[in-house]
Amino acid sequence: MFGREFLLKILSLMIIVITFASGCAQWNPGTGLDRLKRWTEPSNDRDWRPEFAKTSTITRQNQVLSIRNIRNCNYLSSDDFVVDYYDRQFTVDQIQTVDFIVVPFQNAPRLAHTMMSFGLDDSSYIAVSVEVRKEVGESYSAIKGIGRQYELMYVVSDERDVIRLRTRHRDADVYVYPTIANPIQAQELFLNIAERVNKLAVDPEFYNTITNNCTTNLAGHVNEVSPNKIKYGWKVLLPGLSAKYAYDLGLLDTRIPFEDLKTLSHVNDLAEEHFDDPQFSQLIRSNHSRLERYLARQALREPTLNARGQLFLNTISKKR
Repeated sequence: MFGREFLLKILSLMIIVITFASGCAQWNPGTGLDRLKRWTEPSNDRDWRPEFAKTSTITRQNQVLSIRNIRNCNYLSSDDFVVDYYDRQFTVDQIQTVDFIVVPFQNAPRLAHTMMSFGLDDSSYIAVSVEVRKEVGESYSAIKGIGRQYELMYVVSDERDVIRLRTRHRDADVYVYPTIANPIQAQELFLNIAERVNKLAVDPEFYNTITNNCTTNLAGHVNEVSPNKIKYGWKVLLPGLSAKYAYDLGLLDTRIPFEDLKTLSHVNDLAEEHFDDPQFSQLIRSNHSRLERYLARQALREPTLNARGQLFLNTISKKR
């Protein structure tokens, strides 16, 4: 009978009333109204941490895409960095690939942060990371994330920003999985994400640990370009399992066993070795290139073996 948003607002109001009535907070009309508004209305106008201060926009004019505010921070540590942004233009048909990036939590590997990175025909990459938009002095809490405490943000960044931050400064394992998406599918996925990037720039939303997080949003984009491909369930709710789930759905390269693909997709050593190299994105994918060369050699051998096998069968048949 009542909409979900209406019920959530009523619940938030009840929580505030109960808090004040119980003596846990001193009543101040201005403070109370501000708190109610904060809990019921997401905003793009808060005292944001520098790395979350600017939102991106992606506009399209015919086949030309213009991205404003691509983040490219230079991190000295996870909390000490130089904020930088740049703008860029390219055509839709320059988008050739999309990779699925998984960063498991150190002490809870079934939980993870997930991202996507789009490869262009000039070997550069644009990453999209769906994150909590933190305010100054604010830290992430999964529990608070259920209670409308954070806004949602799509961080559109240079791939080096989001990967090097995690491999060196957060000491997290980073896996870059190649998907099977062809260029047309990668382009459709990027354009679908671009719509949401633009929407959030003018119509903010609350992050939710369970229903509106990194993985649920990325899965939603895949389902919009390929309906019902990903079912929402515990393998999405526990994004540390999402890579294996994507593999089982045939979204990743299934030509080799998943554990082998996982090993080849782990980029930490390569990211450290090539940290300052201008060809960083290509070099951290060198294992992918070696895999392609290996499989190409196997494919060349296979017809020969098949032909020999067929020749053998034909010989046996003639003998009979």
